[in-house]
Amino acid sequence: MNGFERRRGGGVVATFSGFEADLLRSLASQLVELLRNEVAAPTSASDPLEDLLDFSGPTTEPDDPVLARLFPSAYTDDDEAAGEFRRYTERGLRDGKAQSAEQMIDTLEEAGLPPELGEDGLVVDVELSGDEAMSWLKSFTDIRLALATRLGVEEGDEAYWDSLPEEDPRSAVHDIYDWVGYLQETLVRALSR
Repeated sequence: MNGFERRRGGGVVATFSGFEADLLRSLASQLVELLRNEVAAPTSASDPLEDLLDFSGPTTEPDDPVLARLFPSAYTDDDEAAGEFRRYTERGLRDGKAQSAEQMIDTLEEAGLPPELGEDGLVVDVELSGDEAMSWLKSFTDIRLALATRLGVEEGDEAYWDSLPEEDPRSAVHDIYDWVGYLQETLVRALSR
């Protein structure tokens, strides 16, 4: 896999093995599931505007560390202001992140990734418009944040990850984290040409 390349006439292209495309679909699916599973806070609003616009989002930081990383507190020194900000914004942010991940899944499947991967030697050619590429870029960022949070990746800890034995399951997940970073980097480069 050579990453993303600029396409004549705009947009970008990439070629994935069936395994790579299926892995991306799995990561995006897990992200969508995480984003969609947390229920918004119930509302007992009496404000007609609020009822009309449905500002029933959560008011507290998510319990899941990945969600807390994806949706950090806007006001670290004011819990009430942070709760109000979260209530009005988090639902829309969640929807946007989930839609980007769903678009990645749809694009991979439209490019030929079957529902169940079984064929050896499958190649999936993906072509993205500028808008689709930006959506994928957002999903790569969210997937990497999720993986980094689950693994406990910190800035400057590359030597630790390099020292892990290959049979350590964290090593394989860190390799996926690095690979998604590579895809993200090549996509940024292709978009900036």
